[in-house]
Amino acid sequence: MKPLKSLAASIVAFVLICNSSDVFAQKKILVDVGHGQKFYSDPADKISTDLVPTDRLTYMTGEVNKNATASNATVGYIKAPITDAALAKCDVLFIHAPGSKYSAGEVAAIKQYVEKGGSLFVVMEEDYWATLAQVNVNDLVTPFGITFKGDSPDKSVGGHSVEGNITKKKYLIPSHGARLVEGGTPFGYTDAQSGKDPFAVYTETKGGGKIVAMGEGMVSLYMTSWQGVSNYECAPFMGDVFAWLVK
Repeated sequence: MKPLKSLAASIVAFVLICNSSDVFAQKKILVDVGHGQKFYSDPADKISTDLVPTDRLTYMTGEVNKNATASNATVGYIKAPITDAALAKCDVLFIHAPGSKYSAGEVAAIKQYVEKGGSLFVVMEEDYWATLAQVNVNDLVTPFGITFKGDSPDKSVGGHSVEGNITKKKYLIPSHGARLVEGGTPFGYTDAQSGKDPFAVYTETKGGGKIVAMGEGMVSLYMTSWQGVSNYECAPFMGDVFAWLVK
């Protein structure tokens, strides 16, 4: 057994190490709701729409909070233009199905944020919701070798992830009319196109930044059933994605 003085010294050293690092610091996920988002909004606003009634919004944002808590993170919402100052307070910027363009200043701020080690999670849907001409999300991801493409010709129902760096196992996830994504490392496909034409990819930057880009939005709406299938694993899929992005 260590002498008491030696033990005390070890405890002090451990505390100093912990205090000098961010190992135990709580992370922050910032959800963009300021660009005409079709599905997400700040739950505090209690916005009710035909697409997302209040109970559905409460459910979705509750699931995001559960995933965040599991990764020692909190969730916030940004309605104002995205700036360097706003991004300095977050570890993950989550953008889901925006409906309007990002300004040149916002694009520059997001690029710098990722280059310096920030994480970006961008989800687009097929042209039914917004075209790439209407929403310039490619300005956010092409500097890092990723490009959102056109709608997938595969309109079959059902998708899956692959076991690897992002998801711990092959999760069954909803898909029905996805947007193709090019570049990065693929990890999500329709069941009919397994191994080709991915709708989900990821990449890491030299500065430690991380990007997940998805062209299918139903999984991030935490849909447990669709078109007669009722065993989708959206919550664990999203949990793994957020866990990778925040670590």
